[in-house]
Amino acid sequence: MAEGAGYDGVTDQDLLARHVEGDPDAFGELVRRHRDRLWAVALRTLGDREEAADAVQDALVSAYRAAHTFRGQAAVTTWLHRITVNACLDRARKAASRKTAPVDDTERLEQLLEPHESASAPAERNDLHRQLLEALDTLPADQRAALVLVDMQGYPVAEAARVLDVPAGTIKSRCARGRARLLPLLTHLRPDGSAEKAEPAAGRNRTQGASVPPAAGPQRAGPPESGPSDSAVVKGGGGRT
Repeated sequence: MAEGAGYDGVTDQDLLARHVEGDPDAFGELVRRHRDRLWAVALRTLGDREEAADAVQDALVSAYRAAHTFRGQAAVTTWLHRITVNACLDRARKAASRKTAPVDDTERLEQLLEPHESASAPAERNDLHRQLLEALDTLPADQRAALVLVDMQGYPVAEAARVLDVPAGTIKSRCARGRARLLPLLTHLRPDGSAEKAEPAAGRNRTQGASVPPAAGPQRAGPPESGPSDSAVVKGGGGRT
């Protein structure tokens, strides 16, 4: 039987309810359905594979334990993304308080490549990805999370606001401030090298100003296959619900 076939037609909300009622496999199916997108958001928010994997693990353990608090006021995927982003922000804040030695370019590039990619990927694509994530690293964690969700993951502003549990106006403000700070760092990545000639990005999520270029490559990859157990050892705490 194919993975997850036993839950064909079962909604995410029903899976969460079954988990609360004691189904030992229901939460693992939720993890299977959503881990790739959670991993993509964590990797682009933190810019470090190990930190991203730890943040996703923290978030899934937190969701596993807090499933009984879910009231259905948002989609399960929104709830999971909110916990994951909060776990990432917790880690980003802790990392900002620590002084660490800079990583050499070669090692950092290997860390920032999509997990499925290899060093044989086109050099220009890898360099663009590296420069983009290094530029994002200069932003405050809250601005970075808003830009990752809206400009890189394509979330509508209203959905990003629900994920981060802030008003839509706050998301717009964080994106605008983040784009303004990124503009001098990313102008040279535009095809014509000119910020003044660039048209605003199309779409309902965009506001006037420079938007973040999309990260290179598909977003599929993720942490280990199996879901966390209640006895999992968690470093650094989980996300907030």
